[in-house]
Amino acid sequence: MQATESEIEYAALALMQGELVAFPTETVYGLGADAASTTAVEKIYSAKGRPSNHPVIVHVAKAEDIEHWCRDIPSQAWLLAQAFWPGPLTMILKRHHDVDASVSGGQDTIGVRCPSHPVAHALLTKFAHLKAAAGQVRAGVAAPSANRFGRVSPTQADHVCREFAELVRTGMPVLEGGDSEVGIESTIVDLSNIQNSGTVALLRPGAISSDDVAAVLGCDVTGQTAQSPRVSGSLKAHYAPTTPVTVCDDGNLQACVRRWLDTNNGSVAVVCRQDMVFKSDRVQQVLMPETPAAYARALYATLRRIDDLGVAAVIAEQVPNEVVWAGVRDRLSRAAAAFEGDSSPS
Repeated sequence: MQATESEIEYAALALMQGELVAFPTETVYGLGADAASTTAVEKIYSAKGRPSNHPVIVHVAKAEDIEHWCRDIPSQAWLLAQAFWPGPLTMILKRHHDVDASVSGGQDTIGVRCPSHPVAHALLTKFAHLKAAAGQVRAGVAAPSANRFGRVSPTQADHVCREFAELVRTGMPVLEGGDSEVGIESTIVDLSNIQNSGTVALLRPGAISSDDVAAVLGCDVTGQTAQSPRVSGSLKAHYAPTTPVTVCDDGNLQACVRRWLDTNNGSVAVVCRQDMVFKSDRVQQVLMPETPAAYARALYATLRRIDDLGVAAVIAEQVPNEVVWAGVRDRLSRAAAAFEGDSSPS
């Protein structure tokens, strides 16, 4: 099921009026506002409970539009846009001097992305047309994931409606776009200092891997450093359900589960990729896909379903330490970090 043309037009008009709109992208659903309006962007932060120094990403209808939001754009940015846009890649570039710092958490950098979901593309295109008709060239939608800050991102319209029930009751448009195809947030690549240092850094893994980026640019891709800009989803604890999560890192999932059962009451959901036998009626096994893309697609919806089971904890089997699994490993580790110090097994 997809949003209709009239629903998309209504949502674009709401953006023009400074209101919030939830819409699908190929990664997760976003909570959007006019990125050129400080007042509208502040509504995102207020609704999510998001710290004001935690930047959001500006979504644009086409690659050329980043010139309205960024300055000193390096040639590497255009190469990545040609290779991966529209798609699940966010680039960190220098913020245009005329763009308010509210979208970048007060930094001189800005995150920009051109999503591929047809509903997102239609919304951004319609919004850009309305902006142009009003004599405004800077059209972009600031949109972090449509969930309370730090919680599991939504991959279905229903997730958004449950997360922001009051906003929906009072008229916030939620555009339907089916299940998110990617299922985890976009890869974030920092190009903001490449002209000085020649460095390209991966700040958040996603469906597009560091190897994919390196193959296009012909250079090494480094990791995050203390000097890297703050970006969306970079806090140690993030993407967490309400049920405590532990990742079993020692390779012995059976032993992890036994330790939990020996020291805790209640039941536990065990998230794993292969069917296993657990000799306890207190264990609910949750099977996940065996490929990284399919696992990522299912991850957040699975965590939300587990929250509805009423179990006391989640024990997730660690996924392979390979580049193609980096996005999933990152989301699992951040979800578990939200509960460090709990009585869960290590």
